[in-house]
Amino acid sequence: QVQLVESGGGLVQAGGSLRLSCAASGRTLSRSVMGWFRQAPGKERAFVVAIRWYDGSTHYTDSVKGRFTISRDNAKNIVYLQMNNTKPEDTAVYYCAGRGVDWTIPTSRGAYDYWGQGTQVTVSS
Repeated sequence: QVQLVESGGGLVQAGGSLRLSCAASGRTLSRSVMGWFRQAPGKERAFVVAIRWYDGSTHYTDSVKGRFTISRDNAKNIVYLQMNNTKPEDTAVYYCAGRGVDWTIPTSRGAYDYWGQGTQVTVSS
C-alpha cells in the first residue's frame, strides 16, 4: 500500500504561482508512476500530468504545458507540481495519484491505484 498526502494548495491571483507537494509512504516508488489530477466543481476528475519515477519521463495535458512542471525528490519520496502563470480555469481540487507499474504513463483515472485526499487550489481573476 502507498499513502499519499498532498499539501500546498491555496488562493492565488491569476498569473501567480503555487507549488503542490505529494509525500508518499508505504513502499518504494522506484517502479511507479506518480501523477496529478484535478476536479473542478461539477466536472469529472481530469488528468493533469504524471511522471515515471525511475527515468523522469513525463506526460502533460495540453492545457498546462509550458505553465506547470512536475518533478520528484527521490530521497524524500515527494512529487511536486509547480504551477506558474495560473488561470482561473485552473481552480479545482488537485489530487495526487500513483500506480505501481510503469511501462506506460496513463491518463485515465482508473489506471491509478493510490490517491491522496486532495488539496484545493483557487485562482482568482
